[in-house]
Amino acid sequence: MEAKTQNFKVRLGIFIAVGLVLFVLAIFIIGKQKNLFDPVIKLTTRFHNVGGLQVGSTVRFSGINIGTVDNIRIINDSTVKVDLLIKKDVQRFIRADSEAGIGSEGIIGDKILVLSQGSPTAKIAVDGQSIPSSEPVETDAIMASLQVTADNAAVATGEITEILQKVNSGKGTLGKLIQDPTMANNIDKTILNLRKSTKGLDENMEAAKDNFLLRGYFKKKQKAAEKAKKEAEKKNEEAAENAKEAAEKAQKEKEKAENKK
Repeated sequence: MEAKTQNFKVRLGIFIAVGLVLFVLAIFIIGKQKNLFDPVIKLTTRFHNVGGLQVGSTVRFSGINIGTVDNIRIINDSTVKVDLLIKKDVQRFIRADSEAGIGSEGIIGDKILVLSQGSPTAKIAVDGQSIPSSEPVETDAIMASLQVTADNAAVATGEITEILQKVNSGKGTLGKLIQDPTMANNIDKTILNLRKSTKGLDENMEAAKDNFLLRGYFKKKQKAAEKAKKEAEKKNEEAAENAKEAAEKAQKEKEKAENKK
């Protein structure tokens, strides 16, 4: 009986010791997450809507967890004040113009508070300072916008389908153009007539050149074109000659400089 009592006491002692160890570890882990054992500074910011942010939510800076949300309270009907506890060893990176924004862990994860990088010329944020904020985009607003876009796309798809059905059935100008062979033949005839008209116009122009009334005009136009061509050739020759002279002059100066050396 005494042996059983002794074993029970030993087991009870081990159970209590393990429980105390687990309790201390839990306090240590929770305290580390809540920055209870690290020196911290307190910053505040204000929002019109915190979008589901809660006390204890993570505060991030450049993708790193640097603190937690300490308190959230309503100041008035349009302002919510949020208190932040930030690790003191990252205080030197947070500027007075750093903005506080509300994000989330992934697409549908918990809400977190994100601090942006301020300008390098701004002062370092001090304990108790209030920093500016940017309002979060509500998920409901995004979903409503997507719903409107989807509705518009559905309407547009329906209208396009209706138009294609009319075209396939030969209704409307485009449908007749595609489905009606008479319309296609008329277009082919129109194009053929245009080609004949263009050919006839070319023939008329050639005949007009031989007409004694218009012969002087066409000769004058031809002479002007030949004159312009000759002037262009003359300019090209002068440019080539100048370039050749410049090259010869540069070669002579180069040889002269080498002889001096």
